Amino acid sequence: MKPRVPAFLILAALVVAILPLGLGCAPDEPETVKTGTIPADTFDPKVWGDVYPVQYDLWLATAEDRPAGESPYKRGGDEGKVVYDKLSEYPFMALLFNGWGFGVEYNEPRGHAHMLTDQIEIDPSRVKTGGACLTCKTPYATAMREEQGASYMADPYLEVLSRIPEEHRELGVACIDCHDNETMALKLSRPALTTALESIGFDHEGATRQQMRTLACAQCHVTYVLQRDEEMKPVELIYPWQGSSEGAITIENIIDVIKDEPSYYEWKQGVTGFKLAFIRHPEYEFFTAGSVHANAGLSCADCHMPYTRVGSAKVSDHNVTSPLKNELEACRQCHPSSIEDLKDQVVQIQERTLSMTNRAGYATAVSAKLFETTHKAQESGEKIDQALYDQAKELYLQAFYRTNYLGAENSLGFHNPSEAGRIAGDAVAMATQCQALLRQALAEAGVSVPADINLELGTYLNNRGEKGLMFDSEVELKDPTGVQDLLTPAESLGY
Repeated sequence: MKPRVPAFLILAALVVAILPLGLGCAPDEPETVKTGTIPADTFDPKVWGDVYPVQYDLWLATAEDRPAGESPYKRGGDEGKVVYDKLSEYPFMALLFNGWGFGVEYNEPRGHAHMLTDQIEIDPSRVKTGGACLTCKTPYATAMREEQGASYMADPYLEVLSRIPEEHRELGVACIDCHDNETMALKLSRPALTTALESIGFDHEGATRQQMRTLACAQCHVTYVLQRDEEMKPVELIYPWQGSSEGAITIENIIDVIKDEPSYYEWKQGVTGFKLAFIRHPEYEFFTAGSVHANAGLSCADCHMPYTRVGSAKVSDHNVTSPLKNELEACRQCHPSSIEDLKDQVVQIQERTLSMTNRAGYATAVSAKLFETTHKAQESGEKIDQALYDQAKELYLQAFYRTNYLGAENSLGFHNPSEAGRIAGDAVAMATQCQALLRQALAEAGVSVPADINLELGTYLNNRGEKGLMFDSEVELKDPTGVQDLLTPAESLGY
């Protein structure tokens, strides 16, 4: 009779036999990234790169040509020197922004490495606002503002740019903008953001690491207004969040802040003659206003700087880009769908938003042209009902800022699809009601108005700024939507 082998010995033998197989399939443990202290006030990313070479190399990649991605929209910067002209993508913008730098040249953004060179290479007529425009573009901005005071805000752009060390005059966002030099923890370096967060009751000092992975981006991916003095010189840069709350910085609240404050008026609209403020790249406000991903606790970095493995190191990808240009690696961490299905969902959202934005934009443009007609009638001595005029103007401003907001937000609706639909729907309704009131006022004054309004878009699209014609530039300009008939595309939408 054979001796019985104890059960614990059999179990031990099985564990020893199976363990190597498990180890062979398991991924390598990420290497502990070495840390080091960077000297205080070190602006040069190369110095940071000596200690953090993996992150530095990824950051350098933002200067490289990018793949086109799978969306037919938001293609800015995917072919190196090619610049996508937003005024050709959205011809109504050329009309609505006429009289303002954005009506001269307004391009889709390229990678972070190009953020300052894109400003330098813009039409010369657009670089007269002052150093205030450098606030989000250079790591020297905060220090320059502290040292130079009002002159930093108001002096000519190129003059303020010349005060940056020569070797860094094309340096965009850098390590010092987002990281503490001793601990590498995320930090906020822009006083305008901390002031704005305080105004909505957000304790940024107690922010979690996940919240900081969004707030670090919110230093620049937000809208702002330039408060101006009586001579129209910028004196302060402000995020118009007063009256809002965390997670609810709505377009309604932003409009309430900027619409009736003359010190925020930055330009005069050519078509209507109205003095207006302006809304710029409100990604933070749009994303955090109850979006599905924000409510799920995701940060900007989760999608645009997902963790990636470089050798044995696992780091946040500092080659900041759209997930569509990175095979949707970030999306696939949570969504089991195929890449093709995920891409289709993104494109469908963007197509719907594009359609709604165009409808809002052209409806608002028609309203602007009706105001032009109304003002000409007034100049000719026709009496326009003031009550109707005032109601129409209020509706027009509400529609204009909503259209401005949608066009300036850089995801074409994907960051918050339901909010995009709400804003666009309201803009169309308000612009349409504005048109009805103006037509009534003009009819009562005996002024005949055609059913179809010629927007004369060719007038606004061509001969812009000092570069001249729309495509007359050393930088190749493209229109990703293929809109080449620049006459009155509003007609195809029924306006």
